[in-house]
Amino acid sequence: MKQALLAAVLCVGCTVPAFADLALATSKNCMSCHAVDRKVLGPAFRDVAAKYKDNKGAADLLATKIMKGGSGVWGPVPMPANNQVSEADAKKLAAWVLSTK
Repeated sequence: MKQALLAAVLCVGCTVPAFADLALATSKNCMSCHAVDRKVLGPAFRDVAAKYKDNKGAADLLATKIMKGGSGVWGPVPMPANNQVSEADAKKLAAWVLSTK
């Protein structure tokens, strides 16, 4: 019984941050063009994480792209600037995207 309770607590503890950042991504309209596990208009977040997994500066690079937009990395469709996203939120979102595997 104790092991089951411990497993449940650990499981909840591991998933709460993921849900919190999914909520942030949803509130900032990221999910209009992206999904965690499949391409929508933009790439799947898991594909972004895989592409940048060995890039030490990926979190800062992605945070900047989240705020300022970008083009050419994932094809011809540009990612628009997201003026409603603060630098702090962009950094949280970038870290979360990179954690999706």
